[in-house]
Amino acid sequence: MSSEIMSFTTLVKSCLTWLSNMSGELATFILLIAFVVLSVLELNYPKCRSSLKQARQSYQTNISLFVFNSIVISLLSATPLLMVAEHYSDRGLLSYIANPAWKALLSFVLLDLMLYCWHKASHSFDCLWMFHKVHHNDPCLNVSTAFRIHIVELLIITALKSAYIIILGVSQTMALINEALLTLFIMFHHSNISFRGEKQWGQLIIVPYLHRAHHSTERYEHDTNYGAVFSLWDRCFGTLAEREPAKIGIKNSSPQTVFGLIKFGFSPENPVPADQLDLSLTSMIAEAAYYKAEKRAFTPGNELRDWLEAKREIIRMVYGDQAVSKQSRESDCASMQEPFTFC
Repeated sequence: MSSEIMSFTTLVKSCLTWLSNMSGELATFILLIAFVVLSVLELNYPKCRSSLKQARQSYQTNISLFVFNSIVISLLSATPLLMVAEHYSDRGLLSYIANPAWKALLSFVLLDLMLYCWHKASHSFDCLWMFHKVHHNDPCLNVSTAFRIHIVELLIITALKSAYIIILGVSQTMALINEALLTLFIMFHHSNISFRGEKQWGQLIIVPYLHRAHHSTERYEHDTNYGAVFSLWDRCFGTLAEREPAKIGIKNSSPQTVFGLIKFGFSPENPVPADQLDLSLTSMIAEAAYYKAEKRAFTPGNELRDWLEAKREIIRMVYGDQAVSKQSRESDCASMQEPFTFC
């Protein structure tokens, strides 16, 4: 494993050194070619099959959202990150490193770590998940999903990257390389493909089978695999999951148009109605309530409290915090009429 990491590190350093002379036009051309190649591979060798209509709508919506976001960002500044890098390059922490290759590699690795932390925060805080759920609501995961980002989230990420450039003193060249490589990796792990040796590569980087689990409709699955490039962070912080999701997207109905998605980002996720709680969920609540009763030695008089507490905990675990308050208001009164039988 260590030899693989060293070989990969050497490869990355070589690539970064070679890319140091890359222009913005060349980077754009390479990314466009990569997008086309991945799209063709998806079309001919899809890992998960979906209807042509669904795939067409996903591509159309995602590309349109990308165009809208690009226009908004351009109105603020044509190239915001490169402009920041122009003024603050060689003033930050990286100025203490003499070797250009190590400087470039470190800037890329730290950027990936920052994005891991940001991604995890987007799943942990409701105020951030509001916007991030737009990225997750694509029911047809494909290379274009990489560009399905709410404009508010994009602006926050741009601000974070700007702060990172200022603190480290990242040069324009490094900023351009980092953005190009990052976009390439993100397109790659969103693509609907599978290939030989994928699990082996997954020991080092985020590959499609790892990121598919992250786009699962189940919260215990999509709250994993936050990495953008390296799978190292998920392994170190215990957020790695290697499983194939049963369904992609988010639960409940959500818009699939550009302006519908922009509006959707400003609203909390729709809680699941109480009447949609299935038998398996009810069984989970009953089991949790039984455990609570067992802890107090089945002393009578607390059955209702045990049931309601268990219900809130299970709903929060399955559907998230947004569902808890709504579920409580709609169904706690009804729960008072439910029989409590522990067997």
